Amino acid sequence: MNWIDTHTHLYLQEFDKDREDVMKRSIDIGVRKMLLPNIDSMSIFSMYEIKDKFPDNIDLMMGLHPCSVMDNYLEEIKIIENELSQNKFIGIGEIGIDLYWDALTFENQKKVFKLQLQWAKELNLPVSIHSREATKEVIDCLNEMNGGVKGVFHCFSGNIAQAREVVELGMFLGIGGVVTYKKTNLPEIITELGLEHIVLETDAPYLSPIPYRGTRNESSYIPIIGERIANILGLGLQSVLEATWRNSVKVFFNS
Repeated sequence: MNWIDTHTHLYLQEFDKDREDVMKRSIDIGVRKMLLPNIDSMSIFSMYEIKDKFPDNIDLMMGLHPCSVMDNYLEEIKIIENELSQNKFIGIGEIGIDLYWDALTFENQKKVFKLQLQWAKELNLPVSIHSREATKEVIDCLNEMNGGVKGVFHCFSGNIAQAREVVELGMFLGIGGVVTYKKTNLPEIITELGLEHIVLETDAPYLSPIPYRGTRNESSYIPIIGERIANILGLGLQSVLEATWRNSVKVFFNS
């Protein structure tokens, strides 16, 4: 089997004690590709280290996370821009708007988000979008770009009407462990939209699927997410694997 985890933070300290074991488990179970989005200047070096150790299995994105848009955001964004100019990445991310943790920085978050969307257009790179309690605001920003941006709404948490808007924009929905939880509207969304607009992700070390909820997440749990989607749609697991692999390649490797 060949799965892709389109969003994992394998470079974070939660994996410092057993990172190589985590990688081995994931690869052994069939997760052949793990895509790492950046957070800010503090995470860049760690991402490069992992890429050097697992060049065939790890691919990197570069971006400034909305929760890292602080008072020094102009310095941070210059560092991100410099990395994009000097190195090869498969996408720009993790970028977006987060109104859960700090709504007071909204205007700066929006400014930084739109700047990185513009870079994505210019470089013909997909984006990995973080949107927490800000689905409408993110969709509005994408509409203001007048097309030309593709990518994934990471950990999609909007309603079904917003899901339709997202796919009409040519974007994909990132589906992770939340789909296995009881209180989620993702089964309804997946039932309506089918496999055509879905990619799989973990957001490891966060948001582990049941039965691992409450513990550290990792890429080896991707097949659990795939199995839940297969059950929702009444399909075989192989169908989900093939469709989500195809969608992931279309987004991140056919630029």
